[in-house]
Amino acid sequence: MSRVSLFSAPFLLGFDTFEERLDRLSKGADGYPPYNIERATDTDGTERFLISIAVAGFSQAELDITAEDNQLLVRGRQKDDPNRQFLHRGIAARQFQRSFLLADGMLVEGAALRDGMLIITLKRPRSAKVARRIEITQS
Repeated sequence: MSRVSLFSAPFLLGFDTFEERLDRLSKGADGYPPYNIERATDTDGTERFLISIAVAGFSQAELDITAEDNQLLVRGRQKDDPNRQFLHRGIAARQFQRSFLLADGMLVEGAALRDGMLIITLKRPRSAKVARRIEITQS
């Protein structure tokens, strides 16, 4: 049995991979770690986005950011130190994976780790609207 969705409409051509990405993102959506997304527009019309992720306790070596196939993937891996002996442990060594789906044309400018916050900067340059005439051939 095939699944009917918004993206199966006959006038939406080529969006099948977009639907697959949305499904993948929705399966891994938990609340850890918390994050903010801010948007700003430069004077030239370029949109900038700041993704701030609360990663207190993670070092730079324990964080990994990958941008591939219109998806931004942020991973954090902490390892337990077997030499440490806790009398009380309220802060667990935890792993996470957070995914963000990026629109076409989005560029990841960089990332910085500051005061327990991982801040990823993205931009979407203003693109010119292009229209072109398609010639019709007769066969």
